Amino acid sequence: MIGTALAERARQLAAERRAFVTATVVRAKSPTSARPGDVALVLADGTIEGFVGGVCAEESVRLHGLRVMETGESLLLRLVPDAGHDEDVVDGAVTAHNPCHSGGALEIFLDPSLPPPRVVVVGDAPVAQSLRELAPHVGLEAADGEVSADDLALVVASHGRDEEPALVAALEVGVPYVGLVASERRGEAVRAALDVADELRERLRTPVGLAIGARTPAEIALSILAEIVQERRAATPQWAPLHGGHDHCHDH
Repeated sequence: MIGTALAERARQLAAERRAFVTATVVRAKSPTSARPGDVALVLADGTIEGFVGGVCAEESVRLHGLRVMETGESLLLRLVPDAGHDEDVVDGAVTAHNPCHSGGALEIFLDPSLPPPRVVVVGDAPVAQSLRELAPHVGLEAADGEVSADDLALVVASHGRDEEPALVAALEVGVPYVGLVASERRGEAVRAALDVADELRERLRTPVGLAIGARTPAEIALSILAEIVQERRAATPQWAPLHGGHDHCHDH
C-alpha cells in the first residue's frame, strides 16, 4: 500500500504535469526483500522513488516503467529466476529474468499516470467557454495562458482580440494543432497577416472543426475537439499542412 509520503509525491508530480508510473508489488515468492503492497514511483528520467525489491528488481522496473510511460498502458511485470523456463505463464504479462542469486520471484503491476494533453484556449467567446467545459470529457485539459511546445493544441476564439500573437507563438513553437474560430473570409485575412514563414502560415486551421453541420457554440466546440482528437489519434506529422477542406463557416 502506498505510504503517505509517496502518495503526496504522486500528487505533486500530477500537479506539476509530470508523467510517472506507480509500481506495486502484487506477489512475492521468497526469498526476496520485497513484500506484496510495496510501492515505488518511476519518474520520466528513470529515477525510482520507493521500494519494490532493491537492485535486483530496479533495472527491470525502470526499463519497463519507461516503456509503460510511452505506451500509456498498464503492465504486469514478472521477475523470475529463469525467464526462459517459466512454468507459470500469465497472459498479458511480461516476464523478465531476476538477476539475484537468491532465486526469488516478483510480480509488479506498473500503472502509468500521464498528464492529459493540454489545449490552450484564447478568448472569452461562447465557443471558447464551451471548449473549456467539454475538453475534460474527452480526456483533454483546457488551459489559459501562454502556449508551449508540449501543448497538443491552441484554439483562438476571441472575436478578433489578441489573435495574431497567440497564433504566431503556437506556430513557431510547433504546437501540432493551431486553430482560429472565424469565417473563411476573415480567417484567410488573419492567415495572410501572420508574421511567420509561409510553411508555418499554412498550418493554421481556419475555419476549424469537423464538418458536422455545427451551429451552436457547444456544437462548434464539439466539432473542434473531435478534429483535435482525430488528428491526435492519426498521429499526423507535426509540420504537415492541416487547413482546408471544411464546408462550414463560423465566426462566433
